Amino acid sequence: MRARACSATAVAIGCALVCAFSCAIATAIAAGAECPTQAQVAEGLTCQCGCGLTVANCNHPMCSFSVPVRAEIDSMIGRGMSRAQIIAFYRHKFGEKVLSAPTAEGFNLLAWTMPFLAVLLGGAFIVITANRWRVAPPASSPPPPGRDRASDSALKRKLEDEIREQL
Repeated sequence: MRARACSATAVAIGCALVCAFSCAIATAIAAGAECPTQAQVAEGLTCQCGCGLTVANCNHPMCSFSVPVRAEIDSMIGRGMSRAQIIAFYRHKFGEKVLSAPTAEGFNLLAWTMPFLAVLLGGAFIVITANRWRVAPPASSPPPPGRDRASDSALKRKLEDEIREQL
């Protein structure tokens, strides 16, 4: 009965985590619909000069990639393009490598969700295992029928005699 209660608790926690994750994704999607700034768009793109930073944070003053891209982003924002459209433009132009975070689609969706699932399943495993360890072992069974204490004491005496003979 206790294991079922723990399983129900683990399921409830899992559902809560899925709901929270879904809300976070919905909020991120809704935030992308607003008029973006250059910094917001540039944070979503990785600089291709080799510095490993985002276009917004590239520390090369005359970077051959981030400086022109920032100017182009400003131009695109001026034409009324959304953050998602600008990111999609650069994704099409340079591929997935230009994105500073993997997209939440296809195999990348699995990469986003697996750490959460692993933590959830690991936690459930720990809870279930701990509950099994806490359960008291079954009461010891009575001796099998046909054996009585008299024969046990006779065998014990015989064993002691044989040990004394060996010494």
